[in-house]
Amino acid sequence: MKNGILTTLLFIFFLSAGIAQQKSPLELTDIFNLEYVSEPQISPDGTKVVYVRNFKDIMTDRNLSNLWIVNVDGSGNRPLTTGNNNSRSPRWSHDGTKIAYLSNGEDEKTKLYMMWLETRESAALTNTPQSPGSPVWSPDDRHLAFTMFVPEQNASPIKLPSKPEGAKWNAPPKYIDALRYRGDGAGYLKSGNRQIFVLSTDGGTPRQLTTASQNHGTPSWSSDGRALYFSANLREDADYNPANSEVHRLELGSGEIDTLTDRNGPDRSPVVSPNGRYIAYVGYDDRYQGYQISRLYVMDPDGSNQRKVSGDFDRSIGNVQWSGDSNSLYFQYDDNGDTKVGKLSVSSGKVETVLEGLGGLSLGRPYNAGDFSVASNGSLAYTLGNTGLPADLAIKTRKEARRITQLNADLFDFRALGEMEELRWKSSFDQREMQGWIVKPPNFDPNKKYPMILEIHGGPFASYGSVFSSEVQLYAAAGYVVLYTNPRGSSGYGEEFGNLIHHDYPNHDYEDLMSGVDALIAKGYVDSENLFVTGGSGGGVLTAWIVGKTDRFRAAVVAKPVINWYSFVLYADNPAFFYRYWFPTKPWEDPEHYMKRSPLSYVGNVTTPTMLLTGEEDYRTPIAESEQFYAALKLEGVETAMVRIPGASHGIANRPSNLIAKIAGVLMWFEKYRGE
Repeated sequence: MKNGILTTLLFIFFLSAGIAQQKSPLELTDIFNLEYVSEPQISPDGTKVVYVRNFKDIMTDRNLSNLWIVNVDGSGNRPLTTGNNNSRSPRWSHDGTKIAYLSNGEDEKTKLYMMWLETRESAALTNTPQSPGSPVWSPDDRHLAFTMFVPEQNASPIKLPSKPEGAKWNAPPKYIDALRYRGDGAGYLKSGNRQIFVLSTDGGTPRQLTTASQNHGTPSWSSDGRALYFSANLREDADYNPANSEVHRLELGSGEIDTLTDRNGPDRSPVVSPNGRYIAYVGYDDRYQGYQISRLYVMDPDGSNQRKVSGDFDRSIGNVQWSGDSNSLYFQYDDNGDTKVGKLSVSSGKVETVLEGLGGLSLGRPYNAGDFSVASNGSLAYTLGNTGLPADLAIKTRKEARRITQLNADLFDFRALGEMEELRWKSSFDQREMQGWIVKPPNFDPNKKYPMILEIHGGPFASYGSVFSSEVQLYAAAGYVVLYTNPRGSSGYGEEFGNLIHHDYPNHDYEDLMSGVDALIAKGYVDSENLFVTGGSGGGVLTAWIVGKTDRFRAAVVAKPVINWYSFVLYADNPAFFYRYWFPTKPWEDPEHYMKRSPLSYVGNVTTPTMLLTGEEDYRTPIAESEQFYAALKLEGVETAMVRIPGASHGIANRPSNLIAKIAGVLMWFEKYRGE
């Protein structure tokens, strides 16, 4: 009897172990189950971290977020806010007893809240029609500064006669006279600008401090609390030179504004040192290039003694934060597909890398994106990500660096992910080294032959990296080997590499990509007769360019592309920027230059079955671009289709179901033309 029971128990044990080891591939609806950490904010004393926990609701198709808090040793992990709402932008008071944050938890209107950590009580400090921006605490913790949109009333000069009582007329015509009149994700822009406000932490009415008819950046307090530093382009020609911002000082008592920087180029993101002696900011001397490195500068509070402290550091610098002793600056940068944190000595300019492996904030495609914060004792909280891990919370102290959360363990315990492998190769054009990544199907067998997808990033000045991507993983789950790369023009490899496509895009990035495909095929497990290509935005440009240059791919999906640079520059949401930085002249001054770089010019060469996919409310690469290519392909007799995502802007993945629709559409098209 005992032996029978033992045998049965052993059978159940081994059966359970076998079941536990069997993992199934990722599925489309798993996108709704993915969570990730953002905005990790470590307390001033380095003992606790407040972070944003992002999740999705399958019933309402919404991206949601709550605030959580945890001790730096990983204990006491618990929520500060709950519910199906969006709580974000947590900011610690200097004394570490309160949190200011934004939330729409009460009535779907985003308000500025303050929470007393001792009691967990929260109170709304604002009830304004417009949503406040991220709060910034004054040195004495008695006030909060923030930006907020202030509408302007611009009466239409078109005067209509009064309609008869009871008549039903159409809405009145919209009168537009601004150069930039719409923005991607925002639609047609309302008249007004983001202004700076100050509010007592006791509540009351926010006090507006600025009135200039331009947008103002997030402010930074002076050490004595009597002034605010901010960046803005306050010039009269700001609409025509959008990248020419300066750093300004605003005296709270008098309201007087002094402009501290003055050069042709952006100066932005000022941060006051803890001792009040320095202002750090980033910027560059504008040469009207497509890719320009943001350098790190320091000046005195009155704007004197301006100096570059980042030397010849050849990576773009962002997210600048001071050390507690005001002797060093921490900053974030991308390098060879990895997001890192550097620490720079203000006196010597020496840079050391203190963190690597930040990422996991882009759930759709594998873009480099991360965040961090630093405490006065030098401890850091950051988003840790890799190819199998959307952003989790990690903390680095003087003793160790450790991962604190495992938000997706419940999902990945029974879902098999594709393994990633880095790939390096030489471009056939000029033998420059290129970097990319291979993601293989779950349960990969190197003795088999697999179909391949080349997935191309947008930007074009952006970078992919060794980070999680639901799109890539779902392509791999469908049985494809996926190659994603950083061709010339990608960020994270220095200014010279980024500007290899200056006034020459698309062009030789084509050879970079084809050489990468050849290097992957040489590994022996890719079926060279089953190659597919896709990409979005700048990747859509290159996909359309590729099918006009070669017929080696069985099918292509061109997502949210530019097809005709002439129409794009005049129709996208920032015409003053695109023509000035991406082309040597205006379109009508050199139409040939615009057209030779337009995929539309090569549509007569296309034989590859090509599907177009774009959001109907995309104002960055408007859907008219896709419509042009669709019509041209139809006229040429090429097998084609057009997928329009209702209500979607350029960021299609802003709603979970839109991301699912995009992936499903790509896989449908490729399966249609996939050979045995």
